[in-house]
Parts: sequence; C-alpha cells; structure tokens
Amino acid sequence: MLPWVVFLPIVAGAVAFAIPSGAQRPREIIATLIASVTFLLSVFALIGGGGQPFAAVPLGFAPGFLVDLRMDVLNRFMVVFASLFGLLVTVFSIGYMQGRARLREYYPYLLITTGASNGALLANNWLLFIGFWGLVLVTLFLLTTIGASDASPGKVMASAAKSMVILGAADLALIVGVGLIFAQTGTLTMSDTSLTATGGMAIAAFVLVLVGALSKAGAMPMHSWIPDMAEAAPTSVMALLPASIDKLLGIYLLARLVLDVFAVTMGLNLLLMIIGAATIVAAVVMAMVQHDLRKLLSFHAISQVGYMVLGIGTGTAIGIAGGLFHMLNNAIYKGCLYLTAGAVEKRTGTMDLAKLGGLARVMPFTFVTFGIAALAISGIPPFNGFVSKWMVYQGLVEAGVGRYWIFLVAAMFGSALTVASFVKVAHSVFLGETPRGLTGAGEVGPSMRFAPAVLATLCVIFGIAAQVPLVRFVGPAVGLQFPDFPGAITIGGLWSPTVGTALLVLALLLGYGLYRMSLQRKIRTVSVYLGGETSGEGSGESLSTGYARNRDMADTRVLGTEFYETVRGLPLLRTLFDLGERGVCDIQRIGRLAPPMGRVLSTMHSGVLSTYVAWIILAIVVLVVALVAVVAL
Repeated sequence: MLPWVVFLPIVAGAVAFAIPSGAQRPREIIATLIASVTFLLSVFALIGGGGQPFAAVPLGFAPGFLVDLRMDVLNRFMVVFASLFGLLVTVFSIGYMQGRARLREYYPYLLITTGASNGALLANNWLLFIGFWGLVLVTLFLLTTIGASDASPGKVMASAAKSMVILGAADLALIVGVGLIFAQTGTLTMSDTSLTATGGMAIAAFVLVLVGALSKAGAMPMHSWIPDMAEAAPTSVMALLPASIDKLLGIYLLARLVLDVFAVTMGLNLLLMIIGAATIVAAVVMAMVQHDLRKLLSFHAISQVGYMVLGIGTGTAIGIAGGLFHMLNNAIYKGCLYLTAGAVEKRTGTMDLAKLGGLARVMPFTFVTFGIAALAISGIPPFNGFVSKWMVYQGLVEAGVGRYWIFLVAAMFGSALTVASFVKVAHSVFLGETPRGLTGAGEVGPSMRFAPAVLATLCVIFGIAAQVPLVRFVGPAVGLQFPDFPGAITIGGLWSPTVGTALLVLALLLGYGLYRMSLQRKIRTVSVYLGGETSGEGSGESLSTGYARNRDMADTRVLGTEFYETVRGLPLLRTLFDLGERGVCDIQRIGRLAPPMGRVLSTMHSGVLSTYVAWIILAIVVLVVALVAVVAL
C-alpha cells in the first residue's frame, strides 16, 4: 500500500486543478474523500507492517530507486499522523476558507503536501527523499502566497520568499551533506547507510544534513521564516505545515541520522543539547511579549522544537524516546491551537489580543479545545505534553545531571514561561472583558469544530493513557519496552499516567467540595459604583466597559497584553527583546550584511515559480553528474 499512500494524493491533487473554479462543493468533497482514503491506507499499512520493516512492491514502469519506499518502526506511525493532519486541515478548511480566493489551487496543494510528506517519510533512497522533501517546500511557498485575510500582498510575497530563501539554502546544505555521505559509503540507499561521525568529512556530512533537518523543524537560528509566515499565510496552512508536518519531517530526519545513519559522538550530542536549550528559552521569551495571536503561537512552535532536539541530544534511550514522543504531541496540540486561533479569527476578524476578550461565553467549544491544548503545551498533567517533557527531563538525568544540569534548568524554565504566556492568551482572548467593538461573535460550524475536537481528544488520551503510543509507536523506534496500559512508566523515573490522573481528579473534586462548602447561603446583591455612579447594571456589560460607554471614552479594560510589558522594561531583557525584534537572530540577515551575496540571492530568488523549478532541475543535473563521476572513479 505504500505507493498509494504517497502517489494517490499527489496525482489526485494534480487532477483537482482541472475542476472548474465555480465547482467549490465538489472540490471540497473530492479533497476530503482523497484525504480520508489516504489516512485509511496509512492505517492499513501500519497494521499490516506488524512493526517489522518492509518495502513497497516495485512498480514495473519505473526504475527501482524511484519507488524505493520502506516502512519501519521509525516512520510507520509518522505517516499515519501526517495523513491525519492532512485530513483534519482539509475538513477544517471547508468552513475556514469559505469565500476566499484561489480555492481552485488551495485544496490541490493540501493533497500534494500530504502525499509528498508521506513520500519523504517513506523514501529509502536519498535522491527520492530529497525530491519529496523539496516538493513540500514548493507547496509551502505556494500555500503561503494564498495569503492571510488581513495580510497585504507585499507582506505575503516577502514572507513566502523568505521561507524559500532560508529553507532553500538549508536544502542545498542537505544535498551537499548527502553527497558527502555517498562519497563515503558508495550507496544512496538510506537503510544501507552507516557511518561513524568521526573525521572531517563524516562530521561535515552530519552537520550539513543537520542544518536541513533543523531548518525544516524550525530550530534556532534557522527559525525566522516561521514568525513571518504566521502573519502572512492562512492559519490553516500554519496548522498543517510549520505546526505539524514540518516538525514531523525535520525531527524524523534528525532521529534517522542519530539512530541509523551515524554513530554520534559526545561532542555532537552536546551541540544538539545547546541548540535545543537555546531554542527553548529564547523563543518562549519572545512569545511572551507578542500581541498577535498567530505570531505568539509561532514562537511557541519554535520553542517546542527545542525539547525535541534536547531529548535526542541526550543520546539516552529515554531521552530520544521523549524527543520523538514530544514531536508527536507537539504536532497534536500545536495543530489544535492554530485551528482554534483560526476559529477565533473567522468569528472576530482579528488576531490582535488587545481587541479580543470574553469569547468563552460565546465560543464555549472553542474555549474548551483551546484550554486543553494550552494545558498540554504547558506540560500540565494529565495531558500529553507533560509525559513527553518528563521523559526529556529523565533523559537529561540519565545523561548526567551533574554535567548537564543547566539544560535541565533551561527546559523547566521554558515550561514555566509557557504556562505564563498561555495564561496571558486565555485572559486576553477568552476570559477577559469583551471590548466595545467586538459584537456578533459566535461558535463556528461543525466542519471547523471537528478537527480541534479530534486533536484535543488525542491530547487527553495520549496523556492519561500515554502507555498506548509509547508501546505501539515510540518504544519500538528506540528499542525500549514500555509497560502496557495502565502500568506505570518506570524507565528513568516513576510516573503512572493512570494513577496520576486519578489522583488529580480526586484532588479537583475535593477542592470543588471545599469551595462549595465555603459559599455563603445567602448572597446580597448591591449596586456597583465607579466614580460615584452606577455603571453597566442590567446591560450585561462589565464595569469598565459600561463606564466607558456612558462617558464616551475609549475602552478601559485591563488588557492581558499589558501584564508582561513590565518584563519588557527590565534593563537586560529590554535589550534582548529589541535585538530580537530587529531580527538579529534572523539568518537571512547574512545576505543583507554582505551586499554582493544579497544581490546574488535576490536575483536567484525572484519569487517566480518557473525560476525555482529551473534551479531545482539544474541542481539535480549537477548532482547526478557528480555521482556518475564518483562511481566512474
């Protein structure tokens, strides 16, 4: 079934371009049907594999390396979830993208992205892998150009070009790294590639491929394309690519390098841990001061990559398992957060936290799904984010807490700041006072509720019954045997998701009982005064909003966005925030700092798709000629 999981959505996406622009409903039905079939085929392939490696049946019309697909314990569950995310975003888009332009292109791009992602995950030939990997970059560029509803054309094209420049340069490094791997091993078959990361050429190959992996995942310093894209691309696109599939692809490649391709030295593991810890702290600090919900979520998407890289960098089985599990958990709750943000945008027309508030009363379903995902990303038990972060912490302890305590502190500090950041978001969007101009908001339709509901449910299941994904998916990939549900996870530290959840529920019930007992039997209702006059009585308005309306004043609400302005004002942090907002960590600044290089890159990256296709073809030709020359020698 492996070729079908890859080529069915790609071919169907190409054919879908022929559907007339006016036939919107048939296009949505066909896209949903193809995405559903692809997901079911991936599930059947997972079940049929039985955890053992197996290759695709060769197709008679193509050379073997063109269809060299292989499913093993590392990629089998990733294909299922990549297909699931493609299906959920397709269903969500039926309501979210309604009335938008370029829908004739949008749904085909979603299908092609799903198929290309599955192709990159299943490819067992480096050239095939690079081809599918590059195709995902092309669809990311094209989906970004569709643009957010409130983004100017200039902003959209600048963000799309920036993602192409950064990821294209990283992909070039990846291609050179693969060339060095071939020069040392003499094979392009990934399952036959095995190197020790010692010596200049081997280390160079590892680092170059690592650049490609970390850029796709969004780790620092190759991260700056994600915040820019967040303000320019549709939120549904952010949920599919930077939040979900790009994380799967980038961390998959990193895990493949560490587990199968290279025997990694302690020095390279230390490099990974430094990158991971720096990404966690720097990105979450930047997230705290953002006022645009999309940009705030984008920095959290970057920060969470740090936990994955940090866990894999420990070099311990439990740490690598934690990094892989966090990759999966992050894709689930981050996709849910972006989709709930899209629902808020659809009903209110804004992502500015200062212009939002009180939506929990009119969008209760969206609030609940957002709350579950926010608790999960913050590492609050019993949700899935806590379990994977706990495993990363245990990996650091096993690696040597005496030597690596600073990384453990950074990881836990990042979790604390994540909690603080989402308290701000919850207050500003859902729990604060409703601004005067925000009227008519209501719950979204069924198509936009389905995907967040599925992802929020997975946040709960993968937290309470974390043994299930650990036993079925993550454990076999790293050679660990976890106890089945409801047993305690005892590797590297005692934690039972089942017992822990029961104790938490008991504590909450006890607390609620004490709260009810403390309530007065009789409640006295009195008038509320502001400046000697009543305000907002009987109108459903808050005190400050009613007073502002009566006095024809600007909104006097207490904004959640103002709470962390004191943090920005601290002497040291003020400098760091200013540097970050000026893009000091933006890798694209290298081109601006070197004018000749910048002019060359500007000429090469013109924003014209045909130019990019020409460069890709030229690069493939050069690579093939170089490989033939090496084989001839």
